[in-house]
Amino acid sequence: MSGEPIAGGGATASPLLVESADGIVVVTLNRPEAKNALDRAQIEALTGFALQAQTDPALRAVILRGSGAIFSAGADLGMLASAAGEAESLLAQRAAVSFGPRLCEAWERIEAPTIAAIEGPCVGGGLALALSCDFRVAGAGATFRLPEVPLGMNMSWGSLPRLASLVGPSRAKQLAIFGGPIDIGRALDWGLIDEAAEQGGAADLAAAWARRLAALPPVPVRMTKEAINAASGALHRSTSVMDRDQWLLTAGSKDLAEGVAAFLEKRPPEFKGD
Repeated sequence: MSGEPIAGGGATASPLLVESADGIVVVTLNRPEAKNALDRAQIEALTGFALQAQTDPALRAVILRGSGAIFSAGADLGMLASAAGEAESLLAQRAAVSFGPRLCEAWERIEAPTIAAIEGPCVGGGLALALSCDFRVAGAGATFRLPEVPLGMNMSWGSLPRLASLVGPSRAKQLAIFGGPIDIGRALDWGLIDEAAEQGGAADLAAAWARRLAALPPVPVRMTKEAINAASGALHRSTSVMDRDQWLLTAGSKDLAEGVAAFLEKRPPEFKGD
């Protein structure tokens, strides 16, 4: 298989690489210089791919991976701040920060089975995206972390209901409130990932899963996925409908400014609920 950029052009590196063979598509996050942090261009490319792929009858499986030795360092904080800060009205701010929920929803709605192949850190928005896939496999050394609450913001992108469905409410609270990280052993024990591989082996393991899926009859596979998602996620939309508004509320708080400052200055934060 050969990589084909689906966005960008010229001297600018494409945010995604897409490889396809025998009905199996591999999508690679292509910002290794930024630890595959999700910026606006990459989010738009990922969403565009998912929307095009949702009902593609040629697809048998989709693998999502990161370039280099890292899955994703999460959403670009500068992008999040500018998205809300540049909007002139509350209505515009709500629209400006809706790209994350749209991204995860688009990936969840791909009819063919999806597999996240995780190496290294899988953080924040990167983990939210992985939770939108049907399966997650990881190489030894992978870590999983949701740093939003310790920084002073809420976890959004519709990820908390998906997380609770996978690992249960108490473990979801541990991961989301304390901010992790958890290692691959605990992730496997909790059900956050489905199978572990040797370090560097996540892509090969995901490919093996994809070949097994591709060998199955595609119609009942898709119908079974749809039925299980409908049953397990029936209340997901209801329980996460306000999470972008919660993010906007916390994004303007003094606690967020303190959390980010403390992180950059490598000191304990002093939160006051402001």
